[in-house]
Amino acid sequence: MMLLRNLALVSAIALCACVNESDDVDAERDAAIAEIVENLELAGYPASEIDIDDDGEVIVGRDAVVSLEASREMIGRAGHDGHGDAFRQYRTTNQVGAGITVICINGSAFTGTLSAGLDTAIARYNALPLQFDFVRTSGNQAGCGATITMQAKGAAGGSAGFPSGGMPYDKIQIGKSTANYGAAVVAHVVEHEIGHCIGLRHSDYYNRSISCGGGAANEGDGGVGAILIPGTPANAVLDGSVYNSCFHGGSTGIFTNSDVTALNALY
Repeated sequence: MMLLRNLALVSAIALCACVNESDDVDAERDAAIAEIVENLELAGYPASEIDIDDDGEVIVGRDAVVSLEASREMIGRAGHDGHGDAFRQYRTTNQVGAGITVICINGSAFTGTLSAGLDTAIARYNALPLQFDFVRTSGNQAGCGATITMQAKGAAGGSAGFPSGGMPYDKIQIGKSTANYGAAVVAHVVEHEIGHCIGLRHSDYYNRSISCGGGAANEGDGGVGAILIPGTPANAVLDGSVYNSCFHGGSTGIFTNSDVTALNALY
């Protein structure tokens, strides 16, 4: 959901990753970015769907951050506590592990409309009989199986990433100007990004023009699992899911029947 720098920058990064020896931190970051991009391309993502934001994070499908570890999982190169093969049997679903029963959401950066939208999003997830509850915190708190930290910066929209090693992605960025659309839209965007953190893909990944308009491209399955969840529609429609690629001023964040079916099937 965010506008990002084009992948054309990646070639420059790949070339300079080992040149700037005066700054090992930057060199390691650039090398990691280059590897993530290479892994994503090996996993099947088209170059047009891979971007890099101003913080050096690699993003696919406009709002899904991919870490180095997650990119390695996509192509079967990463193991987890000696159980890499078992993980790869279900890696394409990128699910949160069964042992996670409480996911804390640090919303200390949110005030006003952003805060109200976050509360609504958490309440809607908690109204479903999922394996985990979401608990809003203002910092570190005991009893959290995992923590997602909310950040407020950038333009309208949001970004997040997919689970890795059985843990939900640990950060969600929501653009401050999303608040200009009202609390209902904020709730929608937060719910959408939480969905990525726990492993849901865009419902219209194969044709983002359904919700984004124009000639939006096919994200491809990317090796992370564009798998149809049993009981949900095979074809996306505008406003047919909170997990459509793009939102609009009338988005409400109210889960559709297919959203509820998908969440209950996974968790």
